[in-house]
Amino acid sequence: MFLSSLFTFNKIKVFALVGESGTGKSFRAKLIAQKYEIEYIIDDGLLIRDNRILAGHSAKKEKSFMAAVKVALFDEKAHRDEVAKKLQGEKSRKILVLGTSDKMVNKIASRLQLPAPSKYIKIEDISTQDEIDRAIRTRRIEGKHVIPVPSIEVKRSYPNIFYNAIRIFQKKSSPVSISPAGIGPTPSVHEKSVVRPIFSKRGKVIISEAALSQMVIHCVDEYNRAIKIKKISVKDDNMGYRLVITIDVPYGIQLGGNIHELQQYIIDNIERYTGILIEEVNIIIDKITETNKVS
Repeated sequence: MFLSSLFTFNKIKVFALVGESGTGKSFRAKLIAQKYEIEYIIDDGLLIRDNRILAGHSAKKEKSFMAAVKVALFDEKAHRDEVAKKLQGEKSRKILVLGTSDKMVNKIASRLQLPAPSKYIKIEDISTQDEIDRAIRTRRIEGKHVIPVPSIEVKRSYPNIFYNAIRIFQKKSSPVSISPAGIGPTPSVHEKSVVRPIFSKRGKVIISEAALSQMVIHCVDEYNRAIKIKKISVKDDNMGYRLVITIDVPYGIQLGGNIHELQQYIIDNIERYTGILIEEVNIIIDKITETNKVS
């Protein structure tokens, strides 16, 4: 069954829409899907086709920000298996995956057994800076999020977080068809639902540099107690966290393989237990220390 799934999914062309949280990706997803004739959208834990939610559950119904991130990343096996099975049954050809970074969309594609995206679309390429700034203000000040399906679909599945509905009218340039007013282009209507997640009402949860540093110390200690940390630098650029770790290692440690394994160990553990994305872990080896010899 797994081989059959891979065979089917290898025929799919995956598109990625990438942008920081709150910049308007969900708002513009349907327009991108229409432009590239994409049938399916993966957004915040949901599989969407046309105006229907086919499978999954929305990250926006979660009570905490961290839980929402995990849902968006399909962290739970039952969740990703449900969506992957539905996709296989649908025999889809094109799918649009939304994410805050290239790494996020790649991780979602991998977890759903999809091929890596063949085209990455940045939100800056399809929105003006003014539009992005307005979207960010709406997210930060009012806590509003968008689900790219009609209100009737969201009210049925998530009535406790539904807020409002908006409609976008877009004229089709071709082909020319008969509209109610006469001959001319028929506008297409995209209805989107505005929701206010519970975690949005409570405010954002931020992991401090000190807390992340403690996680790194714990990971390194679990991996090899002989490795000593001298300095940890944490940077959050809204696309994920970037860590720079300066260490001393004992003589005899294989620097290539073991250090690369340590990098992956830190990434896997922090992402698993927090739901946040680690974009980079850069390790600087400051000293090679002598091992204590027993006489």
